[in-house]
Amino acid sequence: MDRLDGPARLMIVSDLDHTMVDHHDPENTSLLRFNALWESLYRHDSLLVFSTGRSPTLYKQLRSEKPMLTPDITITSVGTEITYGDSMVPDEGWVNVLNQKWDRNVVLEETAKLPQLKFQSETEQRPHKVSFYVEKGHAQDVISSLSDRFEKRGLDVKIIYSGGIDLDILPQGAGKGQALAYLLKKFKEGGKPPINTLVCGDSGNDAELFSIPDVYGVMVSNAQEELLQWHAEHAKENTKIIHASNRCAAGIIEAIGHFGLGPNTSPRDSSDILVSKLDNFNPSHEVVKFYITYERWRRAEAEKSDLLIQSLKHICHPTGIAVHPSGVEHSLHECIDTFGPHYGDKQGKQFRVWLDRVFTSQIGSTSWLVKFDKWELTDDGRHCSLTTILLNSEPGNPGAFSLLHVHQTWLEGFAARCQNDWIF
Repeated sequence: MDRLDGPARLMIVSDLDHTMVDHHDPENTSLLRFNALWESLYRHDSLLVFSTGRSPTLYKQLRSEKPMLTPDITITSVGTEITYGDSMVPDEGWVNVLNQKWDRNVVLEETAKLPQLKFQSETEQRPHKVSFYVEKGHAQDVISSLSDRFEKRGLDVKIIYSGGIDLDILPQGAGKGQALAYLLKKFKEGGKPPINTLVCGDSGNDAELFSIPDVYGVMVSNAQEELLQWHAEHAKENTKIIHASNRCAAGIIEAIGHFGLGPNTSPRDSSDILVSKLDNFNPSHEVVKFYITYERWRRAEAEKSDLLIQSLKHICHPTGIAVHPSGVEHSLHECIDTFGPHYGDKQGKQFRVWLDRVFTSQIGSTSWLVKFDKWELTDDGRHCSLTTILLNSEPGNPGAFSLLHVHQTWLEGFAARCQNDWIF
């Protein structure tokens, strides 16, 4: 909550499955486009919030499977749990809100009387959420019966049906929308309400997000009929909500541009990435571009040219040093020289590179320190290194800079795989 000095320029609140994450795209193309856009242009002054129906267990499983960024805030279990940062510190205030008028034992007693309900896995049963599967043909009758039963027991609950099979029972004050409303109120009370908020979803349990006043909303092109129907019945005249023409994360990028919330051209959208420049020097943008170039070189998606190698050498200071995780130091020019023989060595193989948690600090009039997690996805698995880069900008020449120092430390148990090659 305190990472930013002032209000977030943009807060994106996005569902995960089939919204931020496209399970029909094995290359994760749109997700990687969003990652590059966010880390290069938004991370420093904006907030990323994931809002998912998944439990923390299944959320962490998804993160281990897909090239996802680390959000600032995570809303899990259909809005019943709010946590902060990579360590997922729980919001105790939200827990106290949900404890009011909630009796999980009564929910279990009444649902046990309906044989159409089948429990979801144990990981999906949470303190403020009881989850079942129910066939679509039985859903309305089951929901009606449960509503009557809970009313007779004096229990005020919320029943959410989504995806044509998932039925979740929550406290009345819970849900993705209420969790977002709670966060917005908390930011406002702290004097830092986001300047703009964009909510993103594809299914019925996302509908509440779009009902929050004064937010922008995007239903991705692959949104399910249940969400489109809700929109037609309740928000058809709301010009702040669009049905994107693109799937998943690409639809989110589309919405950023449609509503004029900020730049929506990802560094991955440029075919000649080293040539593309911003009007003002942005160290995050330059570092993201550098590693996309590295990925494309090894995937043979960049032209094999000595000019590219020379361009990379040109941005490395002649006395620049790279520190390998093993502790060995080499000149940056020597490191760049190792690029050449590796051209296309990952062609036709699984190989993606993305940066996460890119944070910059200005340490001199033209000097910047950039820290980030550099991830690689290969046929051998996922590997991460904590990377620190020192670079200098060139006054009067936007986009021009010199790379002075690179230091990497292997994370995620990658130390055993460490080798003394100098590929970045």
